[in-house]
Amino acid sequence: MEPNALVDYVKSLDCIHCGLCLRTCPTYQLTGAEPSSPRGRIYLMRAVAENKLDASDPHYREELDFCLVCRHCESVCPAGVRFGEMMETARAGANRAAPRGALERLARWFGFGVVLPSRFWLSLSISALRLAQRTGLMRLAATFAGARKEALLSMPTAPPASERRALPERTPARGAQRGEVALLEGCVMPELFGRVNRASAAVLAEIGYSCRTAKDHVCCGALHAHNGELEGARALARTTIESYERLGDAPIVVNSAGCGAHMRAYATLLEDDSAWRERSKRFSARVVDFSEFVAAQAPADWRPRAAPELGKLTYDDPCHLCHGQQIRSQPRTLLERVSGAQCVELANAESCCGSAGIYSLLRPRDSQAVFEPKARAFVASGADTLVTANPGCHLQWESGLARLGVKARVVHIAEVLAPRESDAPSGGVR
Repeated sequence: MEPNALVDYVKSLDCIHCGLCLRTCPTYQLTGAEPSSPRGRIYLMRAVAENKLDASDPHYREELDFCLVCRHCESVCPAGVRFGEMMETARAGANRAAPRGALERLARWFGFGVVLPSRFWLSLSISALRLAQRTGLMRLAATFAGARKEALLSMPTAPPASERRALPERTPARGAQRGEVALLEGCVMPELFGRVNRASAAVLAEIGYSCRTAKDHVCCGALHAHNGELEGARALARTTIESYERLGDAPIVVNSAGCGAHMRAYATLLEDDSAWRERSKRFSARVVDFSEFVAAQAPADWRPRAAPELGKLTYDDPCHLCHGQQIRSQPRTLLERVSGAQCVELANAESCCGSAGIYSLLRPRDSQAVFEPKARAFVASGADTLVTANPGCHLQWESGLARLGVKARVVHIAEVLAPRESDAPSGGVR
């Protein structure tokens, strides 16, 4: 196989070896080893392209898997290295050059090819997970799981079926309608964080925007791309574009930072597909983060009321929001508008929490090691509630704080901004 097809050699040449990325890289901070830094991984990719290293080398694969792809290095890189894109290409190339073991290939096929693109399989999987957790089967299985014990115990807590409700096809604006948006429902969000989707729709309705959802859409392909499943990611990008084209040309509001960053990069993902190149550009131009949209469109006199039980708030920047989309001030601006809220800053809020999509399930010990400094920073802040804007980060903070015995709430920013029960708009039209 042609080495240059396994990595993006041209992008690797942008690296000027300055080392500014070292202090921001969570895996380098854990090991102090050069190959575990962005600069070191770029050296390895370049070595593959120059036929100095075989892409099937287990140490190469390990360093690719060890990376969280948090993209913090991109924010500090003076040369503008697009490390996230390089990692997606390199992981896809490594999968082609050295296929994983049979069981892992089966698990990846089932997860990426069957479960994530299917609402039926997603719902069934979460129902099975809840049953296993409620009956104690999960803990029993973990005792016999050996090295996978921590991965099983790190699985998110599945909510009851009553909370796993899809959004209505249309949620009307409250009062005079100022516009319309399409709201991404997502694949995992309705199953684990249906309340966040409902809060997002309620906030948008409160500021005068009706919401439509693409009921035929399930997954945008973000997890596929981050894990080197690029062909699956491209296929899902095409179906996503088709689904939202049918809803017209309204802005597409996304309350998951990882999905938003990925959907904004569809033009790069499909740049070699002449039939989809222009459509992907038009689509990506419509994508806007939830906090970005609300901060820009909310009426000047809009001041949501704080829920007293949340206490003191602190906000943690999801990596794919601050580093992937360069959105930092908008969530904080919105929290400052909340009447009665007391907000404090979190030290190193832009550092990775260790979630990284499914990284916390695949490498729970590394994920927990990355999270521990974040937990210490939260305790030092004196906050009662951690506010985030990404489902993976949400799960990581909930499980991580509980594991360390830290009593705190974790909420999505939409939940902070949503009208209280007595103020909530009526349900939508199915």
